[in-house]
Formats: sequence, C-alpha cells, structure tokens
Amino acid sequence: MDLKYKRILLKLSGESLMGDKQYGLDEKRLSEYATQIKEIVSLGIETGIVIGGGNIFRGLSGASRGFDRVKGDQMGMLATVINSLALSSALTAAGQKSRVFTAINMFPIGEYYSKWKAIEAMQKGEIAIISGGTGNPFFTTDTGSALRGIEIEAEVMLKGTRVDGIYTTDPEKDPSAVKFEKISYDEIYTRGLKVMDLTATTLCKENKLPIIVFDMDTVGNLKKVLTGENIGTLVY
Repeated sequence: MDLKYKRILLKLSGESLMGDKQYGLDEKRLSEYATQIKEIVSLGIETGIVIGGGNIFRGLSGASRGFDRVKGDQMGMLATVINSLALSSALTAAGQKSRVFTAINMFPIGEYYSKWKAIEAMQKGEIAIISGGTGNPFFTTDTGSALRGIEIEAEVMLKGTRVDGIYTTDPEKDPSAVKFEKISYDEIYTRGLKVMDLTATTLCKENKLPIIVFDMDTVGNLKKVLTGENIGTLVY
C-alpha cells in the first residue's frame, strides 16, 4: 500500500466528540475514532494528535459571558486534557497504545510534553496525544496543533471536521457553496475563510506545513486521506 505520509499531526475538534449529544463525550464516536486511528498506526504511520475542548468549554465564549479571559482559556486547556484522556482510554480499549502529554505539568494525569518524548513514543508505534493547547492563554487549539505539528516534524496536519473540506462559504448554511480541491494559505486569508485562526495559518505557512481539511466523521476517511485518495481540501 502506497502511503503519502510517514508522520502526521491529526487535529480533532472537541465538538466532533459529542457525536449526536448536545454536550460532553459520545462513547460511540470515541470508539469509531479509535478504530480509524489504530488502523493507520498499524500501517506504520507515526501519529500525533491534538484535540480541541469546545464540547466542554471554550475560553473565548466564556470571556463573552464574563469569565476572565486567562482563566477561561485555562479552563479550555483543561477541557482538552479531559478529551485527550477519553480518546486515550478508547484507544486502549481498541488495543492501541498511546501516551497523553500535557503542555503544563499535570503529573500523574499526563507526561509533561517535550518534542523528543513525543517523537520517541511515535517511533515506538504509540500515539502521542498532546493536550493543553500551547499552555498559554490567547492561543487556540488550532495554533496548538500547528505548533506541535511543526515541533514533531509532521509532514502534514490533518484537520478532521464535520465538513468534507473548505468551501467558498459555509456549506451547512449556503447550498450554493463550492468546495476547493486545494487552496493556498494566502487565499484563505484574502477570502477571510474560517478554516483556522490567523495565528495557526501563519505558523503553518511560515514553516511550510501543509494542511488537509477532511470529514473525520465518515468512517474510513482517515485511511483514504493517507493512501492518497482525493478527499478533503489541501492547503499549501
């Protein structure tokens, strides 16, 4: 089997872990993700994962409701740790080893993140789940995943979402939206598309880390992306 990439950073949204629920974690969705992720690791792909926390708490929306922004962002970081532990647990149940790293020291919940420990885990066939964002307020988990992707020397960042790529407008609201097969970082910026926040996009551009946005909720898509099937949108 021809694999396009040897090492990847997979970014998952916290919202996607809700499945059909309104809040929190859906065990069925976690199990589906674990099975898909185990499958690509068994092909020999070194995998790092960053998960958002929006299914539990969003710092930015918290700030609009009167939370202090720094404390709100710290709550959001903790939400990503909860999600990372949940995915790690689902992976263990599926028979796949993983290690949870945290951007802030939270022993014994997870290991304090370092690039070399994460790479060492991946080289051993374990999944490095990197939680806690960047460890700093005012940075999103998109920026966290861009930073970690660059640090662990991933060849691509895969952004798993509910939508099957990047469109001219929001396809969930506008039926006339047209999907891009590929798009440059600059065009995302000039069109004002909400793919990732600006800091994350700039980090990826400056460090030449390509992004593929694809629908992670359709079982089998993760493997399709990695074997070179033309699904999703490539950002270059």
